[in-house]
Amino acid sequence: MRSKTAVETKPDPLALRIDKLLWYLRFAGNRTMAKKLANKGHVRLNGRRVDRAHMMVRQGDILTIPQGREVHVIRIAVLPLRRGSAPDAQSCFERLRTGE
Repeated sequence: MRSKTAVETKPDPLALRIDKLLWYLRFAGNRTMAKKLANKGHVRLNGRRVDRAHMMVRQGDILTIPQGREVHVIRIAVLPLRRGSAPDAQSCFERLRTGE
C-alpha cells in the first residue's frame, strides 16, 4: 500500500532526460556511457553546461556534444520515443554548422 505522503509525478511527454536522449540518438553506446558523458560537464544544453544526467531536453533545444576530435552541434527536431536505427536517430535532429 502506498503512503499518503508520497507524491506521484508524471513524466513530461514533451521532455526527455539528457542521458536517455544521448543514448537514443546514438551519441553514446549505452545508457551508462551517456550518463557519464552528461555528468562530466562536457555537454552543453542551450549554451549552459550540463552536469546532471537528469536534465530535461525539449524539442527545439540545442545541444553541443564533444566526441573525440569532433564537436557536434545539433537542434532537436523531434524527441525520439525509443532507441531505433541510426537513420531513425538522425531524423530526430538537425546538425548546425559551426564556424568554418
